[in-house]
Amino acid sequence: MSKEKVQKTNAMRMLDAADIDYEMASYEYDESDLSGVHAASELGVSPEIVFKTLVTRGDAGAFFVFVIPVAESLDLKKAARVSGNKRIEMIHVREILDITGYIRGGCSPIGMKKQFPTYIDETATLYEKIYFSAGKRGVQIILDPEKLVSVTGGVFADITEV
Repeated sequence: MSKEKVQKTNAMRMLDAADIDYEMASYEYDESDLSGVHAASELGVSPEIVFKTLVTRGDAGAFFVFVIPVAESLDLKKAARVSGNKRIEMIHVREILDITGYIRGGCSPIGMKKQFPTYIDETATLYEKIYFSAGKRGVQIILDPEKLVSVTGGVFADITEV
């Protein structure tokens, strides 16, 4: 799919501004199933290389972003530990737009209203490229995980449940 056919999202504009090459892929999303596993299936790729963006609140009220494989679950204890919190909790779905500027099913770790500390599951390093939301439902960015770290200021960490 050419970049010209999709309206640019904040994530794409930030990658363009940073002169970082990326690819895009689009799929028909299903309002009743916004899961990343569904996205991987529609894209015809393994769920291990498709990552979802989760936004959390730490014990002092600060926000943290975690990027994990779509079929995995965030380990809240590990997330708290790597982010320097005693405990951490997922934000409520109704808060996503106000905090990030994105909607559920279209939240990208790049281009949020504010850059929050970002942690990317270490399994991302196993792949040359990973998929994650471009900031719009039905559109994914395909990018080298090292470049995702560089543009988000992120850190690779062990953050999923075993």
